[in-house]
Amino acid sequence: MESWRRYVLLVVLLLFSFVRNISTSVTHYSIPEEMKEGSVVANLATDLGLDVKTLIQRKMRLDIIANKKYLDVNKETGELYILEKIDREYLCPSKSSASCYVKLEIILESPVRIFNIELEILDINDNAPQFRRDVIHLDMSESTPKGERFSLSNAVDPDVGSNSVKTYHLSESEHFNIEVQTGRDGSKFAELILKKTLDREQQAVHNLILTAVDGGTPARSGTASVIVRVLDTNDNAPTFDKAIHNINILENSPIGSLVIHLNATDLDEGSNSEIIYSYSLYTSEKTQETFNLNPSTGEITVKGMLNYEDFRIYDMEVIATDHGATSLSGQCTIKILVEDMNDNHPEISIKSFQSPVNENIELDTVLAVVSVSDKDSGDNGVVDLRIPDNMPFKLRESSDNYYELVVSEPLDREKVPEYDVTFTVTDRGTPPLSDNETMTLELLDVNDNVPQFPQSFYTIRVMENNAPGALLSSLTAFDPDLHENQYLVYFILEKEIANTSMSMLFSINPENGNLYALKTFDYEIEKEFLFHIEARDSGSPPLSSNVTVHIVIVDQNDNAPVIVSPWRAHGSVVEEKIPRSTDKGSLVSKVIALDTDSVHNSRITYQFLQVTDVTLFSLDQYNGEIRTMRMFSYRDPRHQRLVVVAKDNGEPALSATVTIKLSTVETVVKAYSDMTEVPLEYDIFSDLNLYLVIGLGSVSFLLLITILVTIVLKCQKPKPSNAAPPCRNSVISERNSTIADSTLVSNDAYWYSLFLAETRKGKMVVRQPVPKGSRYIVSSLPRGTGLTDTSGSAASTLQVGNHITLKKCPHHLSLLSHMLLWTVNISH
Repeated sequence: MESWRRYVLLVVLLLFSFVRNISTSVTHYSIPEEMKEGSVVANLATDLGLDVKTLIQRKMRLDIIANKKYLDVNKETGELYILEKIDREYLCPSKSSASCYVKLEIILESPVRIFNIELEILDINDNAPQFRRDVIHLDMSESTPKGERFSLSNAVDPDVGSNSVKTYHLSESEHFNIEVQTGRDGSKFAELILKKTLDREQQAVHNLILTAVDGGTPARSGTASVIVRVLDTNDNAPTFDKAIHNINILENSPIGSLVIHLNATDLDEGSNSEIIYSYSLYTSEKTQETFNLNPSTGEITVKGMLNYEDFRIYDMEVIATDHGATSLSGQCTIKILVEDMNDNHPEISIKSFQSPVNENIELDTVLAVVSVSDKDSGDNGVVDLRIPDNMPFKLRESSDNYYELVVSEPLDREKVPEYDVTFTVTDRGTPPLSDNETMTLELLDVNDNVPQFPQSFYTIRVMENNAPGALLSSLTAFDPDLHENQYLVYFILEKEIANTSMSMLFSINPENGNLYALKTFDYEIEKEFLFHIEARDSGSPPLSSNVTVHIVIVDQNDNAPVIVSPWRAHGSVVEEKIPRSTDKGSLVSKVIALDTDSVHNSRITYQFLQVTDVTLFSLDQYNGEIRTMRMFSYRDPRHQRLVVVAKDNGEPALSATVTIKLSTVETVVKAYSDMTEVPLEYDIFSDLNLYLVIGLGSVSFLLLITILVTIVLKCQKPKPSNAAPPCRNSVISERNSTIADSTLVSNDAYWYSLFLAETRKGKMVVRQPVPKGSRYIVSSLPRGTGLTDTSGSAASTLQVGNHITLKKCPHHLSLLSHMLLWTVNISH
């Protein structure tokens, strides 16, 4: 127990000693807020009487009774300095006291000493006044009386004293000003005073600027926007843009068509500006039944049928009323004029119409009478009548709204058999209305067209040896007329050829124009026919036309070639003699064949059919010349047998053969030269033989002269045709041929042929080309001796004994050819 007492006593002594060392005095300093960091507030070592050198040893420290460590002590110098800026408004947010302090404690050890320091923070004007709201909204009725006051929220300034809010200012306004009031706590606030009555229709919103100014130096200020919205009162009646409306509308306008959209305006707003439209009591029931008024939109539309003829003017009065508590209204007058509409189609009435009519109707003949009308008036009732432009008619006005349809151009039924005439009547309204009526005008046929053949000249090729009654061609004509005017009958115009009528050679079907052959034609006798065929219609009077028909007989290869040189009796062998010393290339003999067919079929070629020695003789396939290929040798047989065939160019080819028996002799005989007269050596005739030959020649000559005279007289009779084809089977006849180098070539210019016949006693030569247009000349050479030289003139070589001129005669040429051959035989 004693020890416990001692312990307590010791503690009490220590506490007493500690308290004794604590300074009970307080050191006071004052500084403005917002001093810069590092600024020196005071030198504590000097002010407190402390040794600067012992501050570190005594572990001097600073305690601040605050949220932040705003101050600190430099232990080397003992200076108290600003560690962080001090904001008085932050440190002392309450404005109940004008003073703001920061309490500090300086603690030293060895011995312990505590110094109390009080630092007063003086206010500076570092804050501007600030309104709690940036925008202040006020609603005032436009009926608010002048002088009315409205409180405005005041501004707040964190500063104190003279640095707080001192006064308020209001931007310039015609209707408002302010008055500054002081509250019980000394704060300042402003009241807004209405100094002039408001009119929302003139200005619905007033924008003001309220400014709060403090008493600092320099003074600071803050602003807020004051928006005064003027509330509407129903002080304006609805008004129309026009007091009187004059409207034109077409009759028959569709139901629901808009007539007018009325637009009444009310300067008020809200329900005070909502408008309804209605008819006044002055609007008739007829008008209200015809037109519908939309009470919400003010649209007036067509409700009933508008007819210009029934009702032309509608008057109405429309009232516009707002929805205000005390409703106001306005009215306007509307006059609706119904315009006449082109709602009646013009009408056509055919008073008379003539159909059918003859196609040869005269010009300006009236075909129809038409009247037109329109129930409308003005331009809507004026009508125009027209017909298509491409018609041979025209309209001629005869009287008011009466028209005549007349012929303006010649009509032709064959081009246009009928016309659909469309009468179109159109009024002059807007838009124009029209109507039409179509009438058909039929044209009656008149026999005004001759039959027409597709060709003006027909060439028909007929193969010879045709069957009698064969159809050659169909010559059909066309007549564009109708009925009996187009029924055609066909005829062959009579014409004689060689005393033979065309109707004996040809026949035509009178109904369809089919042309038939009545006989078999032979190309070698008749080569062509030229006649006319007529087509005649059955009109009254009948019309006709004709066409030229050229019948060309086409040759068939129906004639075989005839060997005319070397001449020999039928079926006999031609015997020839040739010197054994004949040179190589010498002319031994010449084969000439004639063919009475056409040029193509009569082209003849020659070839060996049989030959004793193929190395000894050659045959020219075109001119028929047989020549030696080498000289005779002693080994060659004395007799040589040559069989030559002459073929024509037909299909199938026909041919003729001749057998030549050559005998070689030792007698020197001159060979033939090409196309020259080389007389053979004549044996010595006895006087008896000479007299016999002369006598037979004279008799033959006289007989030939008699026959020729008879033929000439017969051929001089008039013929219906200029030329007649040669008779068939003629050996010597007028043909389109020329023999060049004894080869037959087609040409009508002249006859060129060479007959070379050799006998033991003499020869006959027929040569020299005959000019075009001349007749055939046959020359005979009587027997003579010593004719071994051919170098003399043509006159000495070719002694013309008798000249026989053969006229072209189709009936006797064959007989003349036989007589000529017979005469040659006699001469031989």
